[in-house]
Amino acid sequence: MAKALLSLSNLAAGYGAGTVISQIDLEVEEGHSLALLGRNGTGKTTLLNTIIGATRHHQGSITFREQNITRIREDKRALLGIGWVPQERNVFRSLTVEENITAVAVPGRWNLQNLFALFPRLAERRRNLGSQLSGGEQQMLAIARALSLNPSLLLLDEPTEGLAPIIVEELLGVLARLVREEGLSAIIVEQHAQKILDITDSAVILDRGMIVHRATSSNLRDDQAALHLHLGVSGHNK
Repeated sequence: MAKALLSLSNLAAGYGAGTVISQIDLEVEEGHSLALLGRNGTGKTTLLNTIIGATRHHQGSITFREQNITRIREDKRALLGIGWVPQERNVFRSLTVEENITAVAVPGRWNLQNLFALFPRLAERRRNLGSQLSGGEQQMLAIARALSLNPSLLLLDEPTEGLAPIIVEELLGVLARLVREEGLSAIIVEQHAQKILDITDSAVILDRGMIVHRATSSNLRDDQAALHLHLGVSGHNK
């Protein structure tokens, strides 16, 4: 059996005194990809924020590579190998594409050359400022910048939100390569389940800050009753 890379046990967290997620028990194995699903406001982003250390911990524990990181600062978690692509992208708008990537890079598989091979659009725009990129290009840059840290686990918060269909397909192709061919562990938050169930191994659905459904991605993709009950969509909606 594969070893757990990330383990969340009876986790509860939120902002200030408020609790947003609770009773979270979840494991992500080495080389495993997880779709994190749920309607708006169910705690998906808060769960990612908790893993990176950006919320107030109320209860439970977070273990990464068999180390308890529950009380470790955000920057330390990143250095341990947790990469994060926030929904806001947060690219450095006054730096070039190349500078955005190299500013945080650590040695490893995902160096500048390999990242430009993964994202040819970024190679073409390597000297453009972050502010000069389209939304899709900024998302590519945000992913490339996270990869430049050579993480063991990549967290992505709605990576296709608001992007043109052609860019969405390009990004999904990149994500499929990362998790299928490169074997990168990932947790991907996605509002539209069918976009991500084809490229992930398993899925959990949140409702009111708690996990209400678990399945393999292939089983959930075909379970129209569960999709409709928890997400309000049919199995054929894209």
